[in-house]
Amino acid sequence: MNHEHPDNEDLHFWSFIDHAVSRASRELPGVDPLAMRLVLTLHRAANMLVYDLESTVHRPRGWSWPGFRVLFAIWLSSPVEAKKVAELSGMSRAAVSALVNTLERDGLVTKRRAPHDGRAVNLSLTESGLHAITTAFQAHNEREQDWAGSLSADEQRTLIALLEKLTTRSLQFEVRQRT
Repeated sequence: MNHEHPDNEDLHFWSFIDHAVSRASRELPGVDPLAMRLVLTLHRAANMLVYDLESTVHRPRGWSWPGFRVLFAIWLSSPVEAKKVAELSGMSRAAVSALVNTLERDGLVTKRRAPHDGRAVNLSLTESGLHAITTAFQAHNEREQDWAGSLSADEQRTLIALLEKLTTRSLQFEVRQRT
């Protein structure tokens, strides 16, 4: 049986959305093509943005995207418990724990027992960590500006409002998220 699809040669990262919506709508008549297009586009745009930030800003510094997220959360909320960093960064406690061990080994983060709970660990940045994250974030924000620059300030505010509306509505249908 021949499984080749010559028309697939013309598909690429963005055109696949049109193809997927069209094909899924034909195969499953109850599919909502607009909702499908919204989620596919949002997901692909977010992945593209994250990959770009990670490859241009964070990887050159020896960090992964998750490593940056942990440092960012500690920077802006320290001293902070590890479980709170997990919540703020949208990561599991186990992932944060592993990253913190690496960041501590690299001299960027310190761990101390929380005074209110001997099992809890408070995280803070070292001087090296503070310098590293502030320098990295300046480059990160410059790249954010490159991305945001394709929209006017009013369009940026509109998109933010729409995304906030989308995420607020998710509370009504018990969306799953890391806690």
